[in-house]
Amino acid sequence: MEQHRVIRSAAKVGGFTLLSRFLGLIRDTLTASAFGISPVMSDFVVAFRLPNLFRALFGEGALSSAFVPVFMATRRQEGEPAAWLVARKTVTALAVFLSALVAVLIGGLWVLEHACPDLAARAPHLLPLMRIMLPYVLLICLAGLLMAMLNACHQFSLPAFTPSLLNLTWILTVLFICPHLGVTQEQQIYGVAWAVVVAGALQLGVQLPALMRRGFKPGFTWDLADARVRQVFTLMGPTALGQSVTQVNVMVNTLLARWAAPWAPASLFFAERLLYFPQGLLATALSTVLLPVLSGHAAQGDHGKMRATINHGLRTLLFVMIPASVGLLTLADPITRLIFGWGVFDAAAVDHTAIAVQFYAPGLMVFCLAKVFVPAFYALQDTRTPFRLGLLAVAINFSLNVVFVLTWPEQIRHAGLALATVISEGVNGFALGFLLHRRLGSPGWGLVFRGVARALFSSAVMAGLLVVARPALERLLVHLGAPDKLVQLGSVLGAIGAGVLAYFLTAALLRAPELGFVREALQRRRQVIARPLSGNGA
Repeated sequence: MEQHRVIRSAAKVGGFTLLSRFLGLIRDTLTASAFGISPVMSDFVVAFRLPNLFRALFGEGALSSAFVPVFMATRRQEGEPAAWLVARKTVTALAVFLSALVAVLIGGLWVLEHACPDLAARAPHLLPLMRIMLPYVLLICLAGLLMAMLNACHQFSLPAFTPSLLNLTWILTVLFICPHLGVTQEQQIYGVAWAVVVAGALQLGVQLPALMRRGFKPGFTWDLADARVRQVFTLMGPTALGQSVTQVNVMVNTLLARWAAPWAPASLFFAERLLYFPQGLLATALSTVLLPVLSGHAAQGDHGKMRATINHGLRTLLFVMIPASVGLLTLADPITRLIFGWGVFDAAAVDHTAIAVQFYAPGLMVFCLAKVFVPAFYALQDTRTPFRLGLLAVAINFSLNVVFVLTWPEQIRHAGLALATVISEGVNGFALGFLLHRRLGSPGWGLVFRGVARALFSSAVMAGLLVVARPALERLLVHLGAPDKLVQLGSVLGAIGAGVLAYFLTAALLRAPELGFVREALQRRRQVIARPLSGNGA
């Protein structure tokens, strides 16, 4: 029953995450059309990485994982008022710390700009864009903490919708504000930077009413002497890297990419956007739901339920991520051309981005491992193990990045950076699984490995069909005289539809139990949606 609740909640989160990813694709398509992979777009990408990294370290990643177990334990042992008081103290401490951090960073950027004129000459818009977007660190990290509070109350829908506000604000800015800021890309990109800050304020403000209805009272309560608040920040320190290995690696990749080629950061950025779309549909949603559920099992000392929840979540996740990985690898070029090939995003930009997508695509099979294993460690209030492995992963990623940048041809150096991320996160994921096995016992590896084998075989059948179906559909649509973009859309979507059908039919012939997991989750999601509708009718 607990497994069903986890997957059903993940399906709810996945629905809103799907909305966010869809809006994100529209956002990125418009941004690619307006700015391409120009140097100023690369400057924006590098500048945006810094606040985004702090968001991952101190916001949704670390604080959520550190705060939820402490909040739930306080509520269970001392009651609701005590738990909300801890929440208020944590918000106060975080706001003070981040305000000071943002002020120091902005001042440091002013000093750096005057002390390193060569950097300003090579990337003239990098530091000004960073200064504009740094306040987003404060806003989005506080918003991430509010999301953690709502998740701890098993309210997942609103926090899952909140990221859509960034995409909506970004889209409206690119469409209606940027054209009035000037005629050059260098002038218009500043409108996008300010849109990021405005979106952070919206993401923070929209969650407050829901929390206040739950019992949270906004205000300033400074009390670092509270042992529970200190516990949150003590857990948060090592959690920051352990939960955010991907973001740290991406930041390292982006900085080295700016050194490798002026267009490389932008190419990697757009490639990552295609990668995050399937990953966000279930992996991020499942990770969000797993933490409070596993924390509850850990508080009761029920390792059997923890193992069962991990097994069910891992098999469901891999059953979806493996075909997504294979499909993206197979259709990298036509998908990139369809989504981003507009406006100034020319054929060269498509080629650079598609190569990065192909090297990133296998990562979908390993990125999701940490999404399951890391919440299990945090539920046990063990933050040191993911932290140490995270350090190892970052070291591997950086070492491989330097090797690839120095040895690979310029046209594919950025693809080497993508490959380094996949390798380092693969090491991180497998090591986490091995150590979790030693801690809890086997979560049923035999069932997991057999599920992986079935998914790989079904994905191979799917890939074979994709290779044949897409060119055939393209030739048919060209013969019918369809416009170029309609040819791309019809051939790609038609091939994807045929491939998905082939994958599920093959899985059904192999009698894959994971197919039943997905079907059951969808059926329960429909029941959840239908129940309030019928209630309203009565």
